[in-house]
Amino acid sequence: MPIRRLRTLPARPDALLADAWLERLDAALADPATDRATLCRTTLTELAFPQFTANWETAIHDTAVPLGTRLALHALDPRNITLEPEYYAECDDALFQPVKPLLWLWYSFDRLPIAGQNVDLGVRFRRILAPRIFRRCGERFKCFQHVEFSFGYNMEVGDDVVVHRHVLLDDRGGIVMGNRVSVSDYANIYSHTHSIVDQADVTNAVTTLSEGVRITYHATVLAGVHVGVEGMVGANAVATKDVRPYHVNVGIPAKSVRVKPNAPQANEILSTARRD
Repeated sequence: MPIRRLRTLPARPDALLADAWLERLDAALADPATDRATLCRTTLTELAFPQFTANWETAIHDTAVPLGTRLALHALDPRNITLEPEYYAECDDALFQPVKPLLWLWYSFDRLPIAGQNVDLGVRFRRILAPRIFRRCGERFKCFQHVEFSFGYNMEVGDDVVVHRHVLLDDRGGIVMGNRVSVSDYANIYSHTHSIVDQADVTNAVTTLSEGVRITYHATVLAGVHVGVEGMVGANAVATKDVRPYHVNVGIPAKSVRVKPNAPQANEILSTARRD
């Protein structure tokens, strides 16, 4: 099969504006004196309701402004909204509240006209936020639009990780991604389960995607599963158990159907199945 590398595109007409905007955001987040909730609010107001950028606090109380507009302006401030993880019993407010404004900024940005499928700006924007949300974020993290997390602060991400569109990364129990992990569109990675008897009986378990793992389109990886080095979960598969290194697992539940051609000798694969 032909190797099709990604193309390098020329600079866009708005490149200088984008650079300046991203540099300003990065500098503000690097300043320990910055109030992240206020930064989130002002950034979103500037993008969504620029006419209220200078007078947000006046506008939300101005009865001449339509009620729905005032409500929408309120929602630009993360202190005025709730996110699902805040309702979880094990949510650590000391860890979650500092990242909440950044999660809200991430999610809201994706739903604005400036974002859409604006790849370059979106990837660079999320690359600024990710290291300040995750427990660890490696180099060259690449994330497309409409990716959502649980806590965010339970994510550990290596170098050159790519996460495509509409992915759910449920890091409630913790998700670890090694270098060069790729997660395709509409995949779901879970790290918690519910008892079949009592939904409030929740078990958290770290889910691990080792180096070079590929989780393909619409696949699901359940809590506590360890996908070994260079392992692959095929399209629409549901990985309920560990995936051995270099194995391709497909189906529901996912089972090994082949070993990747770049794998070491079979006996070495078997011997390393539990060590990576």
